[in-house]
Amino acid sequence: MTAALLLTVAEPDTLGFLERHLPDDGFELVDRSPDLVLAGDVELVDRWRDRAPVIVLGRRDADAVDRLQAFRRGCDDYLAPPFDYLELVERIRAVLRRVRPGEATVLVAGSLRLVTDTREVRVDGRRAVLSQKEYELLARLARAPQRVFTKAELLRDVWGYQRPGRTRTLDSHASRLRRKLRELDPTASWVDNVWGVGYRLLGDVSEA
Repeated sequence: MTAALLLTVAEPDTLGFLERHLPDDGFELVDRSPDLVLAGDVELVDRWRDRAPVIVLGRRDADAVDRLQAFRRGCDDYLAPPFDYLELVERIRAVLRRVRPGEATVLVAGSLRLVTDTREVRVDGRRAVLSQKEYELLARLARAPQRVFTKAELLRDVWGYQRPGRTRTLDSHASRLRRKLRELDPTASWVDNVWGVGYRLLGDVSEA
């Protein structure tokens, strides 16, 4: 799903992070005429709500009263840091589906087919039964095929680890994901472990 996003986030680290990563997930960052606004201040809901859906990225110390105020002003969703990046991406897509029904992204790589709207993964027409994190890992790799994601990037984007340290979480999930996909198509290989660096998705991914 391609969409134009306007960022009004004041917090420099958050703004920089979103500016680096949202284009990798297919979003265009614009200064005007957005399809959706990521607002760093609840006051901006009044300005934008009649022109585009608004997701408020609230303050770190936000409480239920702040969220209630934002929704009463007309925001479409609300997240307060620290938030999971992939959850934010899915929330953006969920809001866009509500305002632009019928649009879903289907990513295809050989016999692998991933539907972001339903979070469904099929190989040779057969459904792959994946855990939430296995799906999120696959979807992250599929958004930038052939690119090698470092382990630190994937642990941050999929699990929300800001300081990953030493953990086998990523490796164990990648191993299970690879095994499940190979069980459906033993001739194919998608999740590639680049030794000492991280992981990538092999194959040419296209939108169907």
